[in-house]
Amino acid sequence: MSHTPARPVYFDCDTGIDDSLALAYLLGSPEIDLVGIGTVSGNTSAAQAAVNTLGLLALAGRTDVPVAIGQHDFLTHPFDGGAPHVHGDNGIGEIDVPVAERQPEDEDAAHMLIRLSHEYPGTLEVITVGPLTNIATALALDPTLPSRVANLTAMGGAALVPGNITPVAEANIGNDPEAAAATLSAGWPVVLVPLDVTMENVFDEDDRAALLAADVPLARAVGEMLDFYFDFYVSTYGERSSALHDPLAAAIAVGGITATNAPAVDVVVDTSQGPARGQVICDLRGQRRGPVDQPGATVRVVLATDAPLAPHLIARMTAAQVLVG
Repeated sequence: MSHTPARPVYFDCDTGIDDSLALAYLLGSPEIDLVGIGTVSGNTSAAQAAVNTLGLLALAGRTDVPVAIGQHDFLTHPFDGGAPHVHGDNGIGEIDVPVAERQPEDEDAAHMLIRLSHEYPGTLEVITVGPLTNIATALALDPTLPSRVANLTAMGGAALVPGNITPVAEANIGNDPEAAAATLSAGWPVVLVPLDVTMENVFDEDDRAALLAADVPLARAVGEMLDFYFDFYVSTYGERSSALHDPLAAAIAVGGITATNAPAVDVVVDTSQGPARGQVICDLRGQRRGPVDQPGATVRVVLATDAPLAPHLIARMTAAQVLVG
């Protein structure tokens, strides 16, 4: 029987709580080989995100995965301290994780991405779940990067629903609109996973209990940090639960969850200094009778998926076997 080789993936994150869910999902996915992780400021600083990521990898027994620290500040303005009210002061719900023996790589995240694109030309896949500052930095350093990347899946934006940091802007895009504009207009195949679908996929206390009961240290740690995250979302959902932003993007990228409505449309990011700054403007005209791709569009906007994420996410995270790449 033929064996399909694992697909190489570069993961760019601002390791907060939902990033941790996404990381655990990726580590439990035999379809992919996590060949590098870059961190960026967003939920927390890029440096703290690297500490968090390396600690979670150590907890999972995955010290083989290299982690590079990326950009601390955004393209046009400084990092503002993140979202401690959402993710805790350390980004991962105030829980303690092991201090990893492995240190961050000497290269930064943008150079790691460029290097990996040469090592895996045409097959490297990119998954981003934070601000797109590292990606835009890599594009500025090497404009030929898109020619060597198979596809990019990004959690970000709000197509037909409100934003979560302003009435129209989602946090990853709103933190660095210029980086998002550069990334989404680079001409490579992009799948954008916006709040339209991430807010519809929810983890509740029963789901958290399943993680806490698992005989998998990383799953239990994520279950513990969700306690903090659930508190934040009470005002949104009316109960202790949370949206599944970053893990949904990871699951769609891997193929565990399928987008059933994801038209390729023209997308523009508002980089003005007005009230629409950070809005992702998706041209969704003509979509009433089903998904219609616009000629020449390279960004697919996910508006519906085939199944709820939570059961699939739990299954991947609680699998006992450690997947070593």
